[in-house]
Amino acid sequence: MASSLPCVVAPLSSSSSCFGSLPRELCGSSPSLLPTRAWTSQNLQVRATGNTFGNFFRVTTFGESHGGSIGCIVDGCPPRIPLSEADIQADLDRRRPGQSRMTSTRKETDTCKIYSGVYEGVTTGTPILISVPNTDHRGSDYNQVSLAYRPSHADATYDMKYGVRAIGGGGRSSARETIGRVASGDIAKKLLKEFSRTEVLAYVSQAHEVVLPEHLVDQESVTHEQIESNIVRCPDAGYADKMIAAIDAARVTGDSVGSVVSCIVRNAPRGLGSPVFDKLEASLAGALLSVPAAIGFEFGSGFTGTRLTGSQHNDEFYLDGHGRIRTRTNRSGGIQGGISNGEIINMRVAFKPTPTIGRKQNTVTRDKKETELITHIRFDPCVAPRAVPIVEAMVALVLADQLMSHYAQCHLFPINPNLQEPIVLPQTRNDQKVTQHL
Repeated sequence: MASSLPCVVAPLSSSSSCFGSLPRELCGSSPSLLPTRAWTSQNLQVRATGNTFGNFFRVTTFGESHGGSIGCIVDGCPPRIPLSEADIQADLDRRRPGQSRMTSTRKETDTCKIYSGVYEGVTTGTPILISVPNTDHRGSDYNQVSLAYRPSHADATYDMKYGVRAIGGGGRSSARETIGRVASGDIAKKLLKEFSRTEVLAYVSQAHEVVLPEHLVDQESVTHEQIESNIVRCPDAGYADKMIAAIDAARVTGDSVGSVVSCIVRNAPRGLGSPVFDKLEASLAGALLSVPAAIGFEFGSGFTGTRLTGSQHNDEFYLDGHGRIRTRTNRSGGIQGGISNGEIINMRVAFKPTPTIGRKQNTVTRDKKETELITHIRFDPCVAPRAVPIVEAMVALVLADQLMSHYAQCHLFPINPNLQEPIVLPQTRNDQKVTQHL
């Protein structure tokens, strides 16, 4: 008889059944299906999470690489925000494969469709369903992967956790899952832009050993057009050419390289983030480390700040020409005490080399035999160029969720004008400036 297994549970009402929707044959005592320890009379429910993000602005992504479609459901979006499929499509095009030799050769248009939550061009406040079809399947590419595990990929751990996995395209572990993140992130970007003129921009700052010096990017003025001016999405043309050469050198040999994506947030409202467990940097780190292939996160001075003294690292305060409290430097990265201070928020995300490569590697099979593996799967030689809109999306989702939380808690009643700032709304339709003084 199998040994007892642990189970994460929560109590249900007496009228509920923990297997109420399952066929009777799955509710029996087969040791291959259920733990064999005796259940108490109290009904129990297994709680499984991991596909939903956010508290107020909530996003659930769905779909798999070779499934019929992939997308997201956005719940909690405020009503009356102008939104169209074209608004979302622009960033999906930045994320899609096949756009250059820096990306996977899989050919997908990634054309999105909004099925609910938008009426006559504006959000209704009800759940927004966005879906994108999968069309360019090559299931035969995964014949070998069905037998042996790709090193450093999620193949093995999905089997270890679930005992089964969708093999085609990597299933749920595929980066195609990020379509739902980018689509929902575009709605978050629009919310932030409409409400507080907040702008989120990401760009590639390192590819393999080519590192873009920080002083070459003016965080106050760098533009989307500069970032999109080349296929690697680096705002400096000279370093972009060096990065492209480094990626090409790996690509032609069937290999891949690691990278770093930097992200800045301009005009972020002050007060976003909550002590102690919901600090803004903690929320950003959790969001960005959930992106496929992400292996590191830092903000502000990051790890380099450990080499400074307190007197060198501290951001001294001053009053600007409008009487606002500002900092002369920004080593804090726009966040102090887990709360945004109104300066530019800046962060960096490290990505590992793509684990799926075209070179021979040692591995083991699903039936536990050592073997060699050479795949013929289409892959990105460097994930960073396509990760740029994904990083922007995850940052926007965090900020939108934190903005709604902050507004509900700290601006529901009249603010303390001596210490707090009102949140400035954009121009109304009659072009009058409106300042929220609730």
